[in-house]
Amino acid sequence: MRVRAVGANTASDYKELPEPELPAHVRRANRAHLNAVENRPVFVALVLVAHITGEADGVTAIAAAVYFWIRLAHAILFYAGTPFARTAAFTIGWIAQLVIFYQIVT
Repeated sequence: MRVRAVGANTASDYKELPEPELPAHVRRANRAHLNAVENRPVFVALVLVAHITGEADGVTAIAAAVYFWIRLAHAILFYAGTPFARTAAFTIGWIAQLVIFYQIVT
């Protein structure tokens, strides 16, 4: 009945509630979690494709293990607030994914 009486909601009808200021370590932990969630689908897709196509071998297993441990280190470094080491960890994880991709396409 509200739609007939008032009309449909518009974008301005949805207000965001103000969030309380959280400590820096909580914000970093949240960003580390979101970063891990955003990067996981690419890794999972690469590992599944390598497995399904029969290209999974020792190299892909090592690259997957490196990716796992370096992403764990990345999350810890993110939480600790160490930007340069965190970037190095992210880059190593990215290279591990490239190794898996290379194994698939060659």
